[in-house]
Amino acid sequence: MAQEGKYGAAQIQVLEGLEPVRKRPGMYIGGTGPEGLHHLIWEVFDNAIDEAMAGHAKRVDIVLNHDGSVSVADDGRGIPVEIHPQTKKSALETVMTILHAGGKFGAEDSGYKVSGGLHGVGVSVVNALSSTLTAEVKKDGTLYRQVYHRGIPEADVAKATKDKEDEWQNRDGNGTRQTFVSDPDIFSSTEFSWKTIIDHIRQQAYLTRGVWIALRDDRGEKSVHYSFYFEGGVAAYARHLGQPKGLLFDKIFYTQKSVGDIQVEVALVYVDDYNEHVFTFANNIYTVEGGTHLIGFRTALTRVINSYAKKQGILKDADPALTGEDLREGLTAVISVKLPEPQFEGQTKGKLGTPEARPAVDAVTAESLAYYLEENPSEAKTIIEKVLLAARARAAARAARETVLRKGALEGSALPGKLADCSEKDPTRSELYLVEGNSAGGSAKGGRDRRFQAILPLRGKILNVEKARLDRMLSSQEIKNLIVALGAGIGEEKQLDKLRYHRIVLMTDADVDGLHIRTLLLTFFFRHFPEVIDKGYLYIAQPPLFAISKGGKKQYAYSDRERDAILKELLAAKQAKAEVAVETSVEVETATDENEETPESQEASEELARATLEKMGERSPVSTSGEVKVSGVNVQRYKGLGEMNAEELWETTMDPEHRILLRVAVDDAMKADELFSMLMGDEVPPRKQFIQTHAKSVSNLDI
Repeated sequence: MAQEGKYGAAQIQVLEGLEPVRKRPGMYIGGTGPEGLHHLIWEVFDNAIDEAMAGHAKRVDIVLNHDGSVSVADDGRGIPVEIHPQTKKSALETVMTILHAGGKFGAEDSGYKVSGGLHGVGVSVVNALSSTLTAEVKKDGTLYRQVYHRGIPEADVAKATKDKEDEWQNRDGNGTRQTFVSDPDIFSSTEFSWKTIIDHIRQQAYLTRGVWIALRDDRGEKSVHYSFYFEGGVAAYARHLGQPKGLLFDKIFYTQKSVGDIQVEVALVYVDDYNEHVFTFANNIYTVEGGTHLIGFRTALTRVINSYAKKQGILKDADPALTGEDLREGLTAVISVKLPEPQFEGQTKGKLGTPEARPAVDAVTAESLAYYLEENPSEAKTIIEKVLLAARARAAARAARETVLRKGALEGSALPGKLADCSEKDPTRSELYLVEGNSAGGSAKGGRDRRFQAILPLRGKILNVEKARLDRMLSSQEIKNLIVALGAGIGEEKQLDKLRYHRIVLMTDADVDGLHIRTLLLTFFFRHFPEVIDKGYLYIAQPPLFAISKGGKKQYAYSDRERDAILKELLAAKQAKAEVAVETSVEVETATDENEETPESQEASEELARATLEKMGERSPVSTSGEVKVSGVNVQRYKGLGEMNAEELWETTMDPEHRILLRVAVDDAMKADELFSMLMGDEVPPRKQFIQTHAKSVSNLDI
């Protein structure tokens, strides 16, 4: 009998220094893909922003160097370089090589009342995950430098000679610069996205007003420069977010005030839109799930606007109060709090849990908003009119909802007639295919596995919900069918635990109309069922574009490149077969003729080879259109799902063993919100500019 593995003190592994980071990088930066790679920049940048929030820095420079390294520099105080009393090493080396070492752990004289980042973990993690990192510090006119390789210092911190050509080194004042090369042994790719960096830094510039942030990309033939500076802070950010949707008034509400140690900034405006666009931040960290600061804001907003409406006689005492839902229609707002030792819920810091933030934001918002409404009667009137219209629409929507979701509908007794439901009742094992058109719906119903796959055909293009209130939405038969089939209700009565399917698959044609229908459906889910996306329940089917048939054997291709690869394989097989036939023919000839091969006989054999290849394949394997052509092979281009029979649709698109599904995810809710508003809203110029910018990158476009 084999001896069981021992488990004692000797089996306990102790990782020293930065070893834990290299061993489990995902625990510190979330992963080793693109998101984790860019997180390296964010961590170093956060340190610079912390200096700015503490009032010690006014400028940050980020440079993507031609050698693949990234430099982040600030004009702050500079990391201390003197010997640390506890570690007996330079304070710079201590910060760079020891986890949880830094000036953000509550020391009264550190100067960091608030900070983002990982509170001392950040820069040491970047050091551990870089093949090379050079830390430079300017202190009172002297430059200090230390170089690290995968977190290990090359030598002690030492004074360095300034490079006359280095603008940052010769700039007056103090500062810190970190230049790192991300480790290719850790990351799947070390290529940084310029667009990702610009989007993130722009957001941070809005949240840290009065700080100049310069970006430069030196990787190409020509350097690309961007600079951000927003004196207006979150007020400028709210304007930026609201403009694509159409501002209802120009004077943005903005307030900034401190309550104890908590700094509160709030900006809001109403837009010509039916959705809420509120974004919250704590110490410049985007809290996607909101938290106590959001609760405080909403409470104040509802109380103040109801009070103002009653004071002006717009609402009588007998009238029902305006609800939070009424007030949030078309609201665009940014709430930013900066506080010491914030409490976040969850590993991703997606929700602020600090209790003190709620009354602080409530008090600051209520006091300033009441004053704003009194001082700006025109804007106040616009807000009240918008809110009252939303309240009336809500009442109409409630009546429509009661019609749509009548008693018993959720239990399946009143499911839409076009729905071919599955026999499985466990939502975790059930799938709903939303299929474009009755023809494709018929094939899907015939090819599905009835045990767990339900089919709902959709007729034409559904209503664009970006431009419609709930009451108008519920007047659309296709939308009603979809809501009832999902079974979770909608609006204020939505109950996601009653969702009947935990895999919802959008299956549309691979043409312009199909892509438009898919976008309309994605808009519906993003605006009214974002939880479905967040939980990973929404998918996009990937039907094949081509069927390639030869001698009764059929292969499927999902792109032009895949089609050409299959055709080239078939052509190569034909040519190989032809060459074997030629060799056999030549062997027969030489066996009956013992004379040496003459130039004439060689030319004859080559001609025979060419003739044989011409019979087996095509003279030119590539057509003028770029598509590989092979004789005896039929290539069918599917223009729509309706061209596929039930068997083909099952084996290519619906069979769990072979299908390809793309899961819909929202990595950046703010960017997604802007994109949906721009593509599906009423403002034409931004949409036109987007189309002109991206037209050349469109693939699979049928004209």
